[in-house]
Amino acid sequence: MEQTKKEKNELFEWAKALLIAFAVAAIIRYFLFTPIVVDGDSMMPTLENGDRMIVNKIGYKIGSPDRFDIVVFHAPEQKDYIKRVIGLPGDHVEYKDDQLYINGEPIDEPYLDQYKAEIVDGNLTGNFKLQDIVQTDVIPEGYVFVMGDNRRFSKDSRHIGLVDQKEIIGNTNLIFWPVSDIKIVK
Repeated sequence: MEQTKKEKNELFEWAKALLIAFAVAAIIRYFLFTPIVVDGDSMMPTLENGDRMIVNKIGYKIGSPDRFDIVVFHAPEQKDYIKRVIGLPGDHVEYKDDQLYINGEPIDEPYLDQYKAEIVDGNLTGNFKLQDIVQTDVIPEGYVFVMGDNRRFSKDSRHIGLVDQKEIIGNTNLIFWPVSDIKIVK
């Protein structure tokens, strides 16, 4: 009888430990970090189709994204997109002759250098002004303008409009799979 009581107690302790472990894992995944798989080529060469990344949710519950952050957000198509923040609230965004201008100032985008060097015809990014896309001169408070790094083949704010910051899940810059490609991206 003593043996049966001991076995029940040990079984209860194991069940309790597993329940706590699952609860901690769920809390971490829901509130702090979650994995995501890159689907498509819109962020090449920075991110490859199939890369597995960790989304950091911590900072986006508290603050706003920074320019050039790579963010994950809920897109209108009931799908999560991974794009780069280009314009912030109050910004005027324009592209002219493959050069980004924010509030009239030219802005370097070093993460595009590899793609720009490979282009043999035309520009990587076509000319546009913010008001041509969203009928406003500046990005309103609470919204951001996002673009994929593979500018010719990216469905981004040029197509879906501005992204409400409430739709941003978090930022991501850590590729954890495949193992040969583990790195922090900028």
